[in-house]
Amino acid sequence: MTNLTNSTPNSPPPKSEEETSILRCITGSLIASAFASGLYLLTASIAQTFASKPTHSDNITVIKIASAVRTLVVGMAALGTGIFTLAAIGLMGLAIQLLIQRLMKRLKKD
Repeated sequence: MTNLTNSTPNSPPPKSEEETSILRCITGSLIASAFASGLYLLTASIAQTFASKPTHSDNITVIKIASAVRTLVVGMAALGTGIFTLAAIGLMGLAIQLLIQRLMKRLKKD
């Protein structure tokens, strides 16, 4: 019976975690904020399109379903905007935290 946790002799060693750097955090924050900005513009465009084209029907069921679908579409776009915005803010906060930690290390050494 073989143990699946043991690596074979020809397999490469497991990769170690790379150190988190300030540059990587800032780059990730910029990318996330670009996605958030794009999704914000998309959300605004979708909402404007839905507002300018009302549902034309006398059937109450059609109106309710159309309203629910429109709400879900705008909500999903807004959710994506919010997630990428929070990721951008979090990564920038992590970059600031790493910068402060490195400055404190240098001050302690002196």
